[in-house]
Amino acid sequence: MSQSKIKRRVGKYEIGRTIGEGTFAKVKFARNTETGEPVALKILDKEKVLKHKMAEQIKREIATMKLIKHPNVVRLYEIMGSKTKIFIVLEYVTGGELFDKIVNNGRMREDEARRYFHQLINVVDYCHSRGVYHRDLKPENLLLDAYGNLKVSDFGLSALSKQVRDDGLLHTTCGTPNYVAPEVLDDGGYDGATADLWSCGVILFVLLAGYLPFDDSNLMNLYKKISAAEFTCPPWLSFSAMKLITQILDPNPMTRITIPEILKDEWFKKGYKPPVFKEKDDTNLDDVEAVFKDYEEHHVTEQRDEQPTAMNAFELISMSKGLNLGNLFDAEEGFKRETRFTSKCPANEIIHKIEEAAKPLGFDVHKKNYKMRLQNLKAGRKGNLNVATEIFQVAPSLHMVEVRKAKGDTLEFNTFYKSLSTCLEDVVWKTEEDMKEVHV
Repeated sequence: MSQSKIKRRVGKYEIGRTIGEGTFAKVKFARNTETGEPVALKILDKEKVLKHKMAEQIKREIATMKLIKHPNVVRLYEIMGSKTKIFIVLEYVTGGELFDKIVNNGRMREDEARRYFHQLINVVDYCHSRGVYHRDLKPENLLLDAYGNLKVSDFGLSALSKQVRDDGLLHTTCGTPNYVAPEVLDDGGYDGATADLWSCGVILFVLLAGYLPFDDSNLMNLYKKISAAEFTCPPWLSFSAMKLITQILDPNPMTRITIPEILKDEWFKKGYKPPVFKEKDDTNLDDVEAVFKDYEEHHVTEQRDEQPTAMNAFELISMSKGLNLGNLFDAEEGFKRETRFTSKCPANEIIHKIEEAAKPLGFDVHKKNYKMRLQNLKAGRKGNLNVATEIFQVAPSLHMVEVRKAKGDTLEFNTFYKSLSTCLEDVVWKTEEDMKEVHV
């Protein structure tokens, strides 16, 4: 398999494809060249960070994140800097988001939901005991590892999103109100611990019910429902589950159930086994202070791609379910934030065809090398939908195209890619088996 002519590196990390992005930051897949370990590399724009006076808080939050070493929290390994960028090296989690599991499979059985809730409460309790509050707990920030265990992302970093709306640090749309506690909406100051617990209650409801307890297309009506804790438990929930949810979703933070009380709750205690792990006392915080200084050893040279990034077979397998290299625009996959397809067309032709298909759908197209940014000029439910595309060379005559939501509403993205796939029928390659199935 051919390799790309140019490989970008940051220190010992070789940078790969983009796996998430926002206004201020991108998250890229990377590999530690010394150990071969995959990592997620979050890249922040230093100029924007300094412009918004976020530097001191970022230093403090990152230092805190490095001290958190819980098996159900995404690890922050190290931080590096250059004249223009801040690089945060994070654990790479492969199991996707808990949100996708709920959307694709619907509500969970109580035993399954309880297992995730055990892990969530244990993480929240651990972090609160160290003065760390998430402030943006929701299924999109709850990842799953390869074994189906919960991995909470951005614990300690999410507070940054409250200072600059849609700053991209979480690589999801910020300010989702459905999971936010009433006292946070009142904007009169709040206790991070009780606010996090409210969000845990909403998450538990979603796991068990398959839908949100508080939802309304009118934002003011939604705020009223949250402030009054106006929700109804579905009839299939057990009485003990309903009781716990009601105690957590108490609009008064002073009387809301606490974590020590949850640990004694009848429903919660069933099968509860707190994780046993040893905290290593080997945290080095030198890199946190150094990141904003122009130390030569932290600098990295930005290089320009000269051709579509080449992808080896192992990378391709890791990105594709099974080895189906046919049309991956699959309606049965449910709601997704990204999709891929393969094509035998030349890279330039693929770019031209995507541009031709996107413009009639109301998208402005920006091209750079073999990457494209499509922006819907009309604002949707969560602002303008931005779609990023990138072309990878699998073989001299075969390319893989990745299409993912960079910003905006997930449902709107799914509607977009269904329309796009219809326009690209002559570009997407299908295997002989696919063709046979069409004619049967």
